[in-house]
Amino acid sequence: MPRFKPAAQKPQDFKGTARRLLRLITEGRKGRMALVAVMIVLSAVAGTVSSMFIQSLLDDYVLPMLGQPSPDFTPLVRALTTVGAVYVVGMLSTLVYNQIMVGVAQGALKNIRDGMFAHMQTLPIRYFDTHTHGDVMSHYTNDIDTLEQMISQSLPNLLSSSVTIVTVFFGMLKLSVWITLFTLLFVFLMLQVTKRMMGRSGGYFAAQQKALGELNGYIEEMIQGQRVVKVFCHEEAAKREFDERNEALRSNAARANEIANILMPVMGNLSNLQYVLIAIIGGALAIAGVPNLTITGTGTLTLGIISAFLVLSKNFSRPITQISQQMNSVIMALAGAERIFRLMDEEGEPDGGTVTLVNVRTDGDGNLRETPERTGLWAWKCPREDGGAELVRLAGDVRFFGVDFGYVPGKTVLHDVSLFAKPGQKIAFVGATGAGKTTITNLINRFYDIADGKIRYDGVNINRIKKADLRRSLGIVLQDVHLFTGTIMDNIRYGKLEATDEECVAAAKLANAHDFITRLPDGYQTMVSGDGGRLSQGQRQLLSIARAAVADPPVMILDEATSSIDTRTEAIVQRGMDRLMQGRTVFVIAHRLSTVRNANAILVLDQGRVIERGSHDELIAQHGRYYQLYTGAFELE
Repeated sequence: MPRFKPAAQKPQDFKGTARRLLRLITEGRKGRMALVAVMIVLSAVAGTVSSMFIQSLLDDYVLPMLGQPSPDFTPLVRALTTVGAVYVVGMLSTLVYNQIMVGVAQGALKNIRDGMFAHMQTLPIRYFDTHTHGDVMSHYTNDIDTLEQMISQSLPNLLSSSVTIVTVFFGMLKLSVWITLFTLLFVFLMLQVTKRMMGRSGGYFAAQQKALGELNGYIEEMIQGQRVVKVFCHEEAAKREFDERNEALRSNAARANEIANILMPVMGNLSNLQYVLIAIIGGALAIAGVPNLTITGTGTLTLGIISAFLVLSKNFSRPITQISQQMNSVIMALAGAERIFRLMDEEGEPDGGTVTLVNVRTDGDGNLRETPERTGLWAWKCPREDGGAELVRLAGDVRFFGVDFGYVPGKTVLHDVSLFAKPGQKIAFVGATGAGKTTITNLINRFYDIADGKIRYDGVNINRIKKADLRRSLGIVLQDVHLFTGTIMDNIRYGKLEATDEECVAAAKLANAHDFITRLPDGYQTMVSGDGGRLSQGQRQLLSIARAAVADPPVMILDEATSSIDTRTEAIVQRGMDRLMQGRTVFVIAHRLSTVRNANAILVLDQGRVIERGSHDELIAQHGRYYQLYTGAFELE
């Protein structure tokens, strides 16, 4: 049995979503939307007038000429010319409003994509840790596609159909009130059928969009992990998993569309039935000589009136059928819009910081002075209650005081962690996987906020520092390297966008990446795509180190920075890293204990607690956990 068995869902309440979407569409475009409304009205009126002309054509022109030996066709030609002009006006109006709606649709979608991407940049790392990349991407592809179809096609058709219904309704009242009342009763029956059928399919359309996002997430995951899939011969299991997810999508899509697809033929047949009944009722009323009541008075029910009314009845039921048909796209689009708005309503990463990072220089008295130029000397600008500001030199002094933290409420990962790193010190974290090493670095750069305790940076509580300024003071080299589409030079410059080519080359030399870069086909201008798939893992890591080096930060965080580099290259990189770390506060996470022997202090973590601290020699002399880890490493070697 599939693990992703689809379940019927209650129809969604899309009213709030529709109102919000309408505000986004009309925002800044009210003039164009007003012109669209005018063109739609002209098109609908032109269609109604041309349909009503049938009554005049039969009663005033055709029937009077029957039996005449030499009929005069001049009045008929003039009337046909007038109606032709009305048709042209209607055609041009339709052309104009459709062209305007194309621009409105693309503009609105651009604003939605811009707003969604801009808001996504404010979301905390926690959001991306709990949502698959494919599902997030589905917002920009499938959900936006459904909106595009609705705004550019369904919305103008709905507006046109609604206006047509109103104009045709008054046209029918001008012809016959009695037959109009029958038509309204029949239309009421058609609307009830539509309401019931679309009400059942609404929940399945929402489930379809959700299942589509999950399927895209799985596909993206499989593409990224294709090598692992093949190495472990996981192809058959992957296909079964995909089939289950695909079946969930198929089931929800089938249930949604089977109802929506039935609706069109049902409405079409009801419209044909209405046409026949109107002909029968109209003929019966005319034969019985029943006075014809209209909004302009009482008269006789003629052949021309019945013929015109039959055309108008089609024009009245056709828009209703079109609205029913478009509801399929509308509901799917609203389901997509609801997912988009759910993303846009996600709470952004909170940042109540007031302390900023500024460039400073020292005056003749040794005091710090803020300056707009980049000097290589930084300070924290701390606002005071009197409206002034205090400058605290950025030295790289980081201290933890009794920090507790858990990724999930109620499950503490770090327990009462206290540590310090003085300016220029190299602090190493060692311990088993899951001990909390990476978690500590995540707290330093405020990817997550602590539950209890304090973290101070140069004596300033990091909660007071603006996150962007805090992270600007940190250089981070992660174990998982991500390279962006662009040149090698662009990827190095990512650490400092204003860096010159010379600074980027110097950073590459510092990280010992210069040699392999110059051997590439186009050197520093070699294009990188697909996350650097043509480069080895070690080469990608060297570029990551160069990217951190060009930023020239006072504090460095190295999370398994050399884990993907062979032993020989590691020795070369380590010398470059030593030059990079000189004069900086450095936090190092490493499984290879040989890389942390020269650390000023080594902290041993176990299940979220600091159980040992000291230099390599001190910890070896204690014969504690570090001694066990270190001697075990030698045994493995």
